[in-house]
Amino acid sequence: MNPFVADTEPTLPDDGPVSGPPNRRPSTAALGKAVREWVIVLTIALGSAFFIRVFVLAQYYIDGPSMKTTLQPNNRVLVNKLSYRLHDVNRGDVVVFDRITKDGTEVVHDDLIKRVIGLEGETVEIHDCTVSIDGKVLEEPYLDPEHIARPDPSARCRITDLAPQVVPEDHVFVMGDNRAESFDSREFGPIEADLIRGRAFVVIWPSSAWRWL
Repeated sequence: MNPFVADTEPTLPDDGPVSGPPNRRPSTAALGKAVREWVIVLTIALGSAFFIRVFVLAQYYIDGPSMKTTLQPNNRVLVNKLSYRLHDVNRGDVVVFDRITKDGTEVVHDDLIKRVIGLEGETVEIHDCTVSIDGKVLEEPYLDPEHIARPDPSARCRITDLAPQVVPEDHVFVMGDNRAESFDSREFGPIEADLIRGRAFVVIWPSSAWRWL
């Protein structure tokens, strides 16, 4: 044998195999340590998920036709709750907001999703379903071309005309993209910006509908 090359496999001694140390069960202290580590990990994970859900991101389910064809019933969207802590509300944003109403003596909260059309201090006017801001026609590429091409204004939007109105300070004027079926600021007026829960920025379900908003 070449003295400079080690054997690839060790040779057992003639007196039989060498026994290893006896198997030992984990001690109670080791088990307790492992349990504590898992409790800490789960607590951090659940706490992080709760923090993200409450303060950062939320998932909303679309129930209704008011945002067709941008959003379809049964779509799910992610809403960024931090957006308006970092910057102002922008025209064209799709937002989820809390609409507070009273049913007799009971206060009712409804989460609605609409598009921001008018900002504070601006004058919003609608004539034959065409929206104007401060006297200038608003370009709205997000509307369904086939829908807005209908010759009868009443077929394009449920409320065809709206007298000029100024959006109050700290308010926004919102409308659904499906003007023929949306219940929005044309009827309940501008909403307080503080009631906005966040900006919807992506469709996540179904997977075939995935897209940025």
